[in-house]
Amino acid sequence: MRRLFPVTDETAAPAPGGASGGDAGREWSLDELAAAYAYPEPGPGGRVPWLRANMVSTLDGAAQHDGRSQPISSATDMRIFGTLRALADVVVVGAETVRKEGYRPARAREDFAAMREAAGQRPAPAIAVVTAGLDLDFSLPLFTSPLVPTLILTGAAAAPDRVATAEKAGARVVTAGDGIGVDPARAVRALADLGHTRLLTEGGPRLLGQLVAAGVLDELCLTVSPMLTAGDAQRIAGGPAVTVPHRFELVSMLEEDGFLFTRYGRA
Repeated sequence: MRRLFPVTDETAAPAPGGASGGDAGREWSLDELAAAYAYPEPGPGGRVPWLRANMVSTLDGAAQHDGRSQPISSATDMRIFGTLRALADVVVVGAETVRKEGYRPARAREDFAAMREAAGQRPAPAIAVVTAGLDLDFSLPLFTSPLVPTLILTGAAAAPDRVATAEKAGARVVTAGDGIGVDPARAVRALADLGHTRLLTEGGPRLLGQLVAAGVLDELCLTVSPMLTAGDAQRIAGGPAVTVPHRFELVSMLEEDGFLFTRYGRA
């Protein structure tokens, strides 16, 4: 893998035969990936919530193929996926993605154990499912056997019987909206109140669209996959368009085998 941006002394022009720079042709260690994707350091007032998204898109804008993101991913993309999870306090995901992708609890990884302990984090991030109707299979391992109890983010008007079912399964239900649905800004505050300030969302597109529209997304980690799929697959963010496009700026870009691993931060 090689770093394309920001340009450093190790960022060199391609050499004859396709080799380039000190990073090219070398698999980055997990420590190097963790440093490349570190959350912002706490300010004078302590750590504040920082919400980043991690998504993958083909060259023609598809966020999925046959309803799943795995076919357009790569081994390195999955290493970065795991690293981003290892850095997070909580992973925020939409109910539809839980159903489609067969979400399981985040696992503790020995490679990151010391880092998480030093950062005051639990052995693995919690999973927080955003859902209005709580239409979920609470017999799945995500709810029955997580290392860290799964959170359910829902509205105050959620059906009491579904809330009771979720709590009976071991999930912690967190109210983050006055009606049926979830208010994204309130969800971020509610998670921060629980001590979760290093936030990661993995979508899906509908949830990411809601976060974008609410103006609560601080960072986008976008993998650009060198694939074309055509068809009518969703983009990485769906839902109504924002009135004025939100401007983000490039923070970093890595490359391997034609895949671009980008980070964009709020401008």
